[in-house]
Amino acid sequence: MCGIAGLWGSSDRGTVQRVSDGLVHRGPDGAGMHVQPNGVLGHRRLAIMDPLGGAQPLYDEARRMAIVANGEIYNFPRLRRELSDRHTFATTSDNEAILHLFEERGSDTPAALEGMFAFAICDEDRLFLARDPIGIKPLYYGRGTDASGAAVTAFASEMKALADWADELHEFPAGHYFDSRTGFALYYEVPTAPPVERSVEDHVALVRKGLEAAVASHMMSDVPVGAFLSGGLDSSVIAALARRHVDELHTFSVGLAGSRDIEAARQVAAHLGSIHHEYLMTPSEVVEKLPEIVHALESFDQDLVRSAIPTYFCSRLAAEHVKVILTGEGADELFAGYAYHKDLGDPAVLHRELGRSVSTLHNINLQRVDRLTMLHSIEGRVPFLDTGFIALALSVPAELKLARTSDGRVVEKWVLRMACEDLLPPEIVWRTKEQFDEGSGTVDLLGEALDPLLGDIDLDRYHAATNEPVRSAEEALYHRMLSASYARPELILRNVARWTDDRLEQPHDVSVGVDVDVLATRP
Repeated sequence: MCGIAGLWGSSDRGTVQRVSDGLVHRGPDGAGMHVQPNGVLGHRRLAIMDPLGGAQPLYDEARRMAIVANGEIYNFPRLRRELSDRHTFATTSDNEAILHLFEERGSDTPAALEGMFAFAICDEDRLFLARDPIGIKPLYYGRGTDASGAAVTAFASEMKALADWADELHEFPAGHYFDSRTGFALYYEVPTAPPVERSVEDHVALVRKGLEAAVASHMMSDVPVGAFLSGGLDSSVIAALARRHVDELHTFSVGLAGSRDIEAARQVAAHLGSIHHEYLMTPSEVVEKLPEIVHALESFDQDLVRSAIPTYFCSRLAAEHVKVILTGEGADELFAGYAYHKDLGDPAVLHRELGRSVSTLHNINLQRVDRLTMLHSIEGRVPFLDTGFIALALSVPAELKLARTSDGRVVEKWVLRMACEDLLPPEIVWRTKEQFDEGSGTVDLLGEALDPLLGDIDLDRYHAATNEPVRSAEEALYHRMLSASYARPELILRNVARWTDDRLEQPHDVSVGVDVDVLATRP
């Protein structure tokens, strides 16, 4: 996991150095730069694969082509075997396989990769950028001026690295690539096919088999791997499957003393025999860290900030012991884990909504996981969002996700619970879904901690003064914190995604999209 940055249309290394320096938390283990007359690539490294030899940029054998990449390629072992007959690998880094694959397949490369990634490849007259199918890894682009005053295009892993430089800023779309010769192209879409007809037993068995394979691939690392453990179903299942692959598994949980998550996580850790670590948050510490959390998150959305608080403290705790962390993100979207799913009624409508919600994770929950883990220089991995597993999960009928039991209850994620029933204590398998911020006690804690800070916020006046659609005094506070932490906050605010009241994600500014003209400018 790393941070990447670059310019196209200029050789201004000073600008790229400043942008790259804004990503040092993403890559404290090293830095590198490639400079050519019409472009610059910058890299900040967090050493996960080939810690000694995988420094970037990486080059092809003739040194005509360079790559900087952020992410992990889980089918790297197979790709390396296939490519080794025709290419000489200088490292054991998984990202070198991307470059050699690009030499052979060009723009077909992203579709052949299994993993999470954002990368940039350039040769003397071509820039190629790509982002992984779901948007697990971030990428942003914009326009500004270089040291000579010339208009240039830049890109980086986080908005904050570009915000004080760019004149405009956009999120690079998930599942797309950009070629300076041809523009943007879509290479992946979340499956929209109807569910597959199978027996209930076959669906249950395939979910288990598919998740086992996804977790196994996500264990690839040359450094220790741990797992977040809230005590809920999703994180507990991931931890249970990960435990089978290592002699020792470190697990991490946060919450208030006596909170439901803390107690449940202890129970799961004891069941798995993991080396368990926990941190008890206090109201005063949360208030102290809130500006840092909001700045790192690059969002003021109330629900996202609330869930970012335990993610912040859990990431900080994990960073003391591991460099890679597994999380349970994606299960609620794939298996109907949210309360609003029960209100949709028609199984066909629910099926479509689940696919849609997976496609919008990039700037909601995945943004939270990426920013808060990388703030503490650890890599977050999300096995539920393996593209093969996504296809499998979306082939399961909605009726097996929200299932009515014999006692009349509607149970969310029923097929996932059945598939993993033997892995965990029954009270964990059948524990009712709670949001991370609720089970950890964050919501209760915030009620106590924020009261003194909210007294001067009149929502009507705030709306009138800012013209921002904040939904509460609490959200106005987060909006004020975010605005105060940047010299030009409007570039960040324009890219903030929102949870609406019915839990459907909507962009803060629906006019912001893929601006082909911005990146299509050639030097």
